[in-house]
Amino acid sequence: MKRVLIANRGEIAVRILRTCKEMGFHTIAVYSEADRDALHVALSDEAHLLGPAPARESYLNIERLLQVAHHARADTVHPGYGFLSENADFAAACRAQGLTFVGPSPETIRQLGDKCAARALAERIAVPTVPGYTEDDMSERRLLREAKRIGTPLILKAAGGGGGRGMRIVSDLVQLPEALAAARSEALAAFGDERIFLERYIPRARHVEVQILGDFQGNVIHLFERECSVQRRYQKIVEESPSCGVNATLREALTEAAVRIAKAANYVGAGTVEFLVEANAAEPRFYFLEVNTRLQVEHPVTEAVTGLDLVRLQFHVAQGLPLPYAQEDISLMGHAIEVRLCAEDPANHFLASPGTVRFWQAPEGPGIRVDTALETGSFVSPYYDPLLAKIIAFGKTRAEALARLERALMETHGVGVKTNLAYLLDIIRHRAFREGDLSTRFLEEHFTEWKAFAEPPEEVLLALAATSLEGDRVPALRGASLLNSQKPLSPWYTVGRWRNT
Repeated sequence: MKRVLIANRGEIAVRILRTCKEMGFHTIAVYSEADRDALHVALSDEAHLLGPAPARESYLNIERLLQVAHHARADTVHPGYGFLSENADFAAACRAQGLTFVGPSPETIRQLGDKCAARALAERIAVPTVPGYTEDDMSERRLLREAKRIGTPLILKAAGGGGGRGMRIVSDLVQLPEALAAARSEALAAFGDERIFLERYIPRARHVEVQILGDFQGNVIHLFERECSVQRRYQKIVEESPSCGVNATLREALTEAAVRIAKAANYVGAGTVEFLVEANAAEPRFYFLEVNTRLQVEHPVTEAVTGLDLVRLQFHVAQGLPLPYAQEDISLMGHAIEVRLCAEDPANHFLASPGTVRFWQAPEGPGIRVDTALETGSFVSPYYDPLLAKIIAFGKTRAEALARLERALMETHGVGVKTNLAYLLDIIRHRAFREGDLSTRFLEEHFTEWKAFAEPPEEVLLALAATSLEGDRVPALRGASLLNSQKPLSPWYTVGRWRNT
């Protein structure tokens, strides 16, 4: 393993590139026409154009990716997350071309990527699953009959993929035919597979996932759990480790179940086993949801509390080496919380906000990590996920991590695109969040009436940013309000040694 092609873009491509550099690998980036000036291109040893901006013509083009890999003499492909990371055909094509695919085998990806097959596997080894229906007959008549048996509320899920696409909640069986048609249409468009299965919907549940690692020798370990309950439209916004809703007994049961599933699937590499945990039960019960056969967006919180580099470990086991750690070598230290800063407008139904970032200032300081590909002047494309940066705070306790995260968000400044920064701040400041009273309905229960505050005009923000660069003396850009500052507001104070002669 010497020449690694990173089949991705954005912050995850940058994150993988940096570990590759540390390991002495030659890095090969790929990019679309929209990403010519992207940071991952600049940081790589060499970069190759895939094609036009649309993902299907560039980052999802398997044939073109393999052509680039051959031309660049790559011996390894890291898929990152999203795009082709959970595509069994891509993993198989890499193997056929003699490339090492950093991830599980195509057979494992295919088995676990099918939600019905993954659920059947969990049931076979006695891991609890939500009551539901996943059999082959998915006709409307059969689904209606099974829905009556299971009872409402129900959730419809796409068998061929996740990420919230193809999902519908049904509270009355009268709604089922319409919801089923919509879910099938969305699933077919997203995954090329219209199969829909049924599960009982648990309104107050935590979304808790377990990080796993496996090697070719059959060893599997876990790296504890992450809490991912704060979600908007099934998309995670805030993630943390450990979960404040998981005690030692439940942690042991969750992690043991995750390891059993991984071993049953002959899992190699990094992956995540996701569970629902009943939030209000006197004795919390958990249910298997699915397995993500890739690196997760939220992997930095696990790295923070274990001190391990998951990308480095991915490369380690991909070379056929045994895991360098036994389970007893892994310990849980402190607390970490991550938020996803996105280019979207919360005041306008969270619509994507593409454009040029005219000023960008990432937070720094004790316990803060920022994973991003953003720079001043970066262009945020409308063609891809709007994620700008992942801001991670680590502390000895959850309270310390929260305090650091709040401070970091107040020191985060970007001009040129709308972001969800204020929304994130209000989430982590909310009393229920502070108390750890979380469920997948958190935003529905507490933020349906949320309204964004009115930001100053962009030209004012740019003027403040420019003045900040000229001496770093503007209180507003140091996390304080000008109105609350005790310092003089005179321009003669803010411009430093400059004087009008």
